[in-house]
Amino acid sequence: MKIVRFNDRGNPRFGALDGDRITPLVGALDALKPSGEAAIALASTRLLAPIAPGKIVAIGLNYADHAAESKREPPKEPLLFIKPSTAVIGPEDEISYPPQTTNLHHEGELAIVIGRTARQVNERDAHQYILGYTCANDVTARDLQRRDVQFTRGKGFDTFAPLGPWIVTGIDPSNLGLETRVNGAVRQQSRTSNLIFNCGYLVSFISHVMTLLPGDVISTGTPAGVGPMLVGDVVEVEIEKIGCLRNRIAAPR
Repeated sequence: MKIVRFNDRGNPRFGALDGDRITPLVGALDALKPSGEAAIALASTRLLAPIAPGKIVAIGLNYADHAAESKREPPKEPLLFIKPSTAVIGPEDEISYPPQTTNLHHEGELAIVIGRTARQVNERDAHQYILGYTCANDVTARDLQRRDVQFTRGKGFDTFAPLGPWIVTGIDPSNLGLETRVNGAVRQQSRTSNLIFNCGYLVSFISHVMTLLPGDVISTGTPAGVGPMLVGDVVEVEIEKIGCLRNRIAAPR
């Protein structure tokens, strides 16, 4: 199922996307069901970020080739950092190029969406806590990241966490093709089979550090090929069996 979040007369709603029609859904995140309302045309509404997470737990250096291009050794255990919920935007929303940076980078990633509260979960049971998967762009002010050493400022600006276009349930995330393009030119190309730490391991590992709540997102890391984006560029993160997340870079307002 493709779960979307859409604007219904000013209110965010969940829906199930089938072709070009959205069936409104109600209920808890791990028990969404049709509301009984009539389906609406996709063209008649605007898609929002498919989830409004309480927190985004992002993973650094989770592809060996990206660790190599960063001149770092692959980590022995997942490298965690947090992106704030205020960084989240949806498909077709604009990424703002902050005046504090001169080196804005894309990082295309597979994102896990948590469906139910997860605390100290065993890896073998992790799939039971996952609602589904979506595309993410871990937008990074690379110069600030390097200057600060840690990641909070360089990855935490408003608009630095595009998610979407929807959440896909019921797929195997272990070997999906991932591609990032800027103005149509391929910048990153890999498969999730190249992740150092897979999705189940990440859910388990993080849940032994902090409680994961319904709607929380785990951004699983980016492959080699990270690089700059300029004002006016269009960046696309496309993942096999999920879809394409598209955003434009805009000057700050």
